[in-house]
Amino acid sequence: MNIGIYIYENAEVLDFAGPFEVFSTAKRLVAKNWNISLLAETIEPVAARGGFNVLPDYCFNDHPPIDVLIVVGGDHTEEMHKSHVINWIRTIDKTAMQVVSVCTGVFLLAQANLLNNLFVTTHWEDIPDLIYRFPTLNVIEDKRWVTDGKYTTSGGISAGIDMSLHLVAKLHSTVLAEQVAHQMEYRWKQCP
Repeated sequence: MNIGIYIYENAEVLDFAGPFEVFSTAKRLVAKNWNISLLAETIEPVAARGGFNVLPDYCFNDHPPIDVLIVVGGDHTEEMHKSHVINWIRTIDKTAMQVVSVCTGVFLLAQANLLNNLFVTTHWEDIPDLIYRFPTLNVIEDKRWVTDGKYTTSGGISAGIDMSLHLVAKLHSTVLAEQVAHQMEYRWKQCP
């Protein structure tokens, strides 16, 4: 299974590093056939928030088929207006079995028209803007993550870790998710 995490300039570091740690720990412990990679527009280094430079594993033109797409948050405004990014997300959505966002990554999924009439969430600070920009979404304000069909959206940073553990439970087992949380010395909030 190929798990691809989409990163971009000024992406929130823990929005991608948290899920990466969860899934790579699951791979190390049990899920040996899981491949976790960072995806970007190009293979050039990406400057995440705070000047944290990251090398993507793949770019839009050379990645393997994606089974689980994770779109992270951060300074998302410019990303929303890149038609090639939005089109790429739409293309991946056609074959991915799970499409996920952390924090403001939900804005990119919404811009791609993937979430119309679905239940979603995001970081508490961005909820008013999400409601304003995308009135067809059913925005939930009091949950750390929300699943509607193959789409799961979460609040920011630590909520993305909880959601990733939830996905490990969904894709493999609750036992593995608990083992991953224990290995990470993380108190998993299993209820959204």
